[in-house]
Amino acid sequence: MDEELQLKKRFEELYNRSYSNGCYAFSDFLTLAQQDILVKTLPEKGYTLWGGYENAERKIACFGNESICGYSDTPPVCCVKIEPLQQKFADNLTHRDFLGSLMALGIKRETLGDIIVFENTGFLFCLETIAPYIVENCVSVRHTTVACAVVDSPPVDSIRLPDESEFVTASLRCDAVIAAVYKLSRSESQKLFEQKLIFINSANCLNPSQTLNENDLVSVRGKGRFIFCGKIYTTKKGRLRIAVRVF
Repeated sequence: MDEELQLKKRFEELYNRSYSNGCYAFSDFLTLAQQDILVKTLPEKGYTLWGGYENAERKIACFGNESICGYSDTPPVCCVKIEPLQQKFADNLTHRDFLGSLMALGIKRETLGDIIVFENTGFLFCLETIAPYIVENCVSVRHTTVACAVVDSPPVDSIRLPDESEFVTASLRCDAVIAAVYKLSRSESQKLFEQKLIFINSANCLNPSQTLNENDLVSVRGKGRFIFCGKIYTTKKGRLRIAVRVF
C-alpha cells in the first residue's frame, strides 16, 4: 500500500507540474498494475500512455498536450536493435535472454519497455536517456556476441497485428471470452479475476461479468494478450461466434 500511495503521489506531482507550468512531463515505463493505478488516480484526459508502438504492454505516462503547453513534444522513447554479429552461429535467443543481459548491466527495469524478438534479433523500447549506455555496453546475449544500434522502429512484420481467430462462447462476458480463448473452464477463468490477473485497456478488471467491447485489449497475466474484435454471428444453438486477435 505504501508503494501504491507513493506512485499515486508521483502521478499527481507530474500532472500538476505539467498543467501548472505549461510543460510536458513523463513517467518511467509502467507495468499493467501501475497503469491501473494511474487510470484510477487521474482523469482520463489528464494523460496519454505510449510504449513506442501500438498495443505495447509497458508504457510511459505522458502529461500535457499542445493546447495546454503551447507546443508539441514527443515521448522520450526510442528503439534499440540488438542483433547477433553472426546469426549463423548465434544461440536461439528469447525475450528472457535479452532481458537478462540488460539486467546484468545494472539497468533499472523501469527504464525499459517491451522487447520484441523477431528473426533472432531483439528490438527494445527504452527511455532515450538509457539508450547510449545500452548501445555501448550490451555486447553479448547468452553466449552470442551482439551489436546494438538505435533505429527508427522495428520491422513492420514484427509489430503487425495477429490474424483474427474465431472462437465460440456462451456470452460476451469477459470471463466467458477468456475461457474460450485460453481453453479454460468458467471457474478457472473466474479465479483469474479473483487473483487480479486480468487487465482491460490497462485497467485491472475484477468483474467477471463485464461485457467486452470491440477493440478492447485484454491482458491475462501468465497467459498472454488478445484484442476482442467483436461478435460474428449467433449459432443455431444460441451461442456466439466471436473474432479475436491473439498475441
